[in-house]
Amino acid sequence: MTPHSGTFIHPSAVVEHGASIGAGCSIGPYSVIGPEVVLGAGVEVKSHAVITGWTEIGEDSVIFPFACVGEVPQDLKFAGERTRLTVGARARIREGATVNTGTAGGGGITRVGDDVLIMTGAHVGHDAQVGNRVVLANHAALGGHCVIGDDVIVGGLSGVHQFVRIGAGAIIGAVTMVTKDVIPNALVQGPRGVVDGLNLVGLKRRGVARADIAALRAAYRHLAMGAGAFMDRARDLADTTDSALVRDLTAFILDGSERSFLTPK
Repeated sequence: MTPHSGTFIHPSAVVEHGASIGAGCSIGPYSVIGPEVVLGAGVEVKSHAVITGWTEIGEDSVIFPFACVGEVPQDLKFAGERTRLTVGARARIREGATVNTGTAGGGGITRVGDDVLIMTGAHVGHDAQVGNRVVLANHAALGGHCVIGDDVIVGGLSGVHQFVRIGAGAIIGAVTMVTKDVIPNALVQGPRGVVDGLNLVGLKRRGVARADIAALRAAYRHLAMGAGAFMDRARDLADTTDSALVRDLTAFILDGSERSFLTPK
């Protein structure tokens, strides 16, 4: 263990030899910190939390009681290979949440971005790539290999199938199962998720200009009702738009998909 100045470690906590504890960290009672864990400056680990594996937690993050961060993947193919988990700055990982390391077959690393809120009982599966400012509400679950863009919200009790991509700015309603890729800034809801419009509230909260929102609305209508196949409509938009947000939308679609897309109604 290599603690730095200003660090508090409760006497009942277990901090294994080799762990790196940053300046100003606080480690609460009965928590466990594994030998390959790196805690950035100002990290708070509350009572009864477990951080293990080859795991790095960014500065000023808070790990709440009974969270388990950095355990091995829930993948029957996992054979004990040495894989990683990185969590960005100012993360909030709430009670009972689980975040797993990667697998060799999936790139070997699970990544969680900055300013992420992982609420009570939520799960981030192996090799997931989670962007910045993402919110996983209570008991939401991301399957292995998911890619979640910046500013995404996944509602409570919702599940995202393995290998699914969710584009930046999308919102997934509560109690929704997502089995296909979700285009950026989409609103998805229903027991078997369907795209039911744009995340207008999220766009406005982020201060997106009215002209950009209007361009997205027009693009959405074209994707929903334009001539030709879905991919052809996306190519048409890519060739004609001067909106950065629409270009991001078409790039997401034209990048291809392992799961196909939830198409707008």
